[in-house]
Amino acid sequence: MLVEPAFDPQRAQSDRALVCALTARLALKPDPAGGTPTPDGNSLALRSVLEGVSGDDIDTARQTAILKAVWGRLDQASQLHPLITVGPDSLRLGADRFGLTTQVSPEALGALDQVARGYRALIDLGTTAWWGRLLARPDIRIQSALPDNEYGLPQALLIGRGATGPTGRDRTLWVTDTRLGVDHVVTRLAATGLVARPLIAAGGLKLMMLTGYVQAQDGRLDQAPGDLKGVIGWAPVF
Repeated sequence: MLVEPAFDPQRAQSDRALVCALTARLALKPDPAGGTPTPDGNSLALRSVLEGVSGDDIDTARQTAILKAVWGRLDQASQLHPLITVGPDSLRLGADRFGLTTQVSPEALGALDQVARGYRALIDLGTTAWWGRLLARPDIRIQSALPDNEYGLPQALLIGRGATGPTGRDRTLWVTDTRLGVDHVVTRLAATGLVARPLIAAGGLKLMMLTGYVQAQDGRLDQAPGDLKGVIGWAPVF
């Protein structure tokens, strides 16, 4: 015998309200007087949304993951171009955060050329130093690093046009060609007041994460080891 499922009017009302809110949000057009939304502005808006999350650690993590996924899809829906992904980690992380509106590229350097034309690209850290090319391309920068929580290391970098501003909790991505071991680099940076963590080394270059938003012109970086070196972007942490 078939049993008719129970109807929950409170849930149905909440679902209708959610659909109406999302529809209205998707139809929202940028205010010409307010200018074009910036990546750091979007990060600040997301941070304000996440401030309302409460509960135990498991419940908070679940709510945060859901809100970030919904927010990422709204963000991508406002973009003129599909997100470009390069590598399996980027494809997986991009689908989780931004949805399936992705365009797969076989290699990183071609994706960087697309970024210069207005696309965004999520690229695996991989095994080559493709990120070192950003030292010579100041028009494009790292704008996010996924996963973007504080519990692990990023596996993919989101590249877009233009630098981002501070959001309150950020990581700075910095490259150096020094031959010193990463422990020595961390110690040298610590002596200048910078907290660093190695991310990846390839092609004679080292990619480091610096705690906080460190400006590219920060004088402390002049004292850091290496001849070819510099900040290549910033990534908010949620």
